[in-house]
Amino acid sequence: MRKKDVLTTGQVAQICSVAPRTVTKWFDSGQLGGYRIPGSKDRRIPLNELIRFMKAHDIPTDAIEKGKLRILLIDSRVEHAQNFANLLGARGSFDIKCAHNSFDAGLTALKFTPNIILIDLLSSEIDSGSLCRYVHECEELANCTLIALAGGLSANEVQNLQNQGFDSVITDMANLNTVLSCIQQTCNIVQ
Repeated sequence: MRKKDVLTTGQVAQICSVAPRTVTKWFDSGQLGGYRIPGSKDRRIPLNELIRFMKAHDIPTDAIEKGKLRILLIDSRVEHAQNFANLLGARGSFDIKCAHNSFDAGLTALKFTPNIILIDLLSSEIDSGSLCRYVHECEELANCTLIALAGGLSANEVQNLQNQGFDSVITDMANLNTVLSCIQQTCNIVQ
């Protein structure tokens, strides 16, 4: 899996198993290098700086060096979601969690900080528009890739979903190779 070159304070907090405000304190005191986004209070930490900091403070770097791609699958159909997650898990180095409604999806996304969120648009209890806005507005999920799963869409419908905020749209969900190929392309994974 490709490693991100720059991380949010939320991502650093998850990697180091600390609260985001602890990372903010490290940053503000100068212990952890990085930069602020112009016109914002948001902080960004370069990966090489995080590794230096972790080694200097005897924090294991395994979470960075051997991490699995984290995928959040959002699908209101519990059994379908679990079967799909199992199929994906058998084909790649993925850590997959499932959420079955918008509320659980939001909570899981914040706690799990996925690299990819797959949203099955056939799910009746999922408000994909609200989820897209939430992900794009949340600092902890700033580097997350949103992929819509929806069969039988026209080119206009696919374009509308991309305009809504999806990074990619998969219209052939039955073909697992198509799904894996999309994940590899959107996250620049080398397997």
